[in-house]
Amino acid sequence: MIYLDLFLGFLKVGCFSFGGAYAAIPLIREIVLSYGWLSDEALSYMIAVSESTPGPIMVNLATYVGSSQAGFFGSLLATTAVVLPAFVIILLVMCLLKTAIKNQYVQAVMRGLKPAMIGIILATGIYMTHKAVRAADGGLGFDGKALILMHIIIFYKIFSKRILKKKPSPIFLICLSAVLGAVIFAL
Repeated sequence: MIYLDLFLGFLKVGCFSFGGAYAAIPLIREIVLSYGWLSDEALSYMIAVSESTPGPIMVNLATYVGSSQAGFFGSLLATTAVVLPAFVIILLVMCLLKTAIKNQYVQAVMRGLKPAMIGIILATGIYMTHKAVRAADGGLGFDGKALILMHIIIFYKIFSKRILKKKPSPIFLICLSAVLGAVIFAL
């Protein structure tokens, strides 16, 4: 039964997620929490891990949740389910709709979807920020170590742009964050 639940749950994510992984996070959250596969806190941590590891966030989340619930075959099934709709849609688009993208109505729909996706991504960011700064007693609670890490990374980014006159590599920023996080949180 868990295999069917994983497949249908992540197939739903794959079918109804439009606008990329960040826009899919609310749907993933709803499905994962409704099935009880992860707690809200564990899911938030996994989203952070999925952002910093190679590969699409939706695929990383599906693989992790599938693995945690049903082992290797669960991860394979969940990953397949989340990418299957996009794979089929791209095949159909390539085969049948080569000229449709030039259609003014199709372009109008695409232009209309962009602000909606920006809104969904912004709402997800606000929700995750709210969850991160809310203390157990309902007030504000900031993690001092996380703030120090954030300020160091922001300072380095500004320093790179202004002083070194070059944009820092995202890979370097991820590695720097990992090393500094390990050092700061180990203290």
